[in-house]
Amino acid sequence: MMVKSRFRRVLPAVLAVLLLAGCSLNPDAADQYHAKSPLIAEVNIPELLSAGQPEVLEIVLTQDGKRVPRADFVHYELWSHDGALRDPMTDAVEIGDGVYTVTRTFEKEGLYFIKLHCGNNHSIIIPQKPFAVGKLSNEELAFLQSETPIYQESDSAHHH
Repeated sequence: MMVKSRFRRVLPAVLAVLLLAGCSLNPDAADQYHAKSPLIAEVNIPELLSAGQPEVLEIVLTQDGKRVPRADFVHYELWSHDGALRDPMTDAVEIGDGVYTVTRTFEKEGLYFIKLHCGNNHSIIIPQKPFAVGKLSNEELAFLQSETPIYQESDSAHHH
């Protein structure tokens, strides 16, 4: 009986040590973090966009301080606040030197959003940005002031 009692006290301690050993930090983790160079997307939207005519939104990708031509992927989604527009994910057009464009004719004035899905060299970002076409309604202005959609950048591990 004495052996079983001692075994019952020692077993949890051994299991805890093994469990914690599996969760120990990788000694190279800091080096790997610094070696990874995040992708950055600058979304340039003209200050005045008009409904009913083609408009160009520009995306400039940089990584490690340099422009990123021929990124692994640059996709975008567009939608309107009122739900009238919901474009599926589409490839942006590369025009050179890390610059990509989205050309779209917006049928009506209002609040719109663009969400990018960009990836290059194992770095993936999904920034989102609101923008106005023409004048915003009082409801859309209130939404922007209350909800404050944030220009988000993330380094998620979703695959394409």
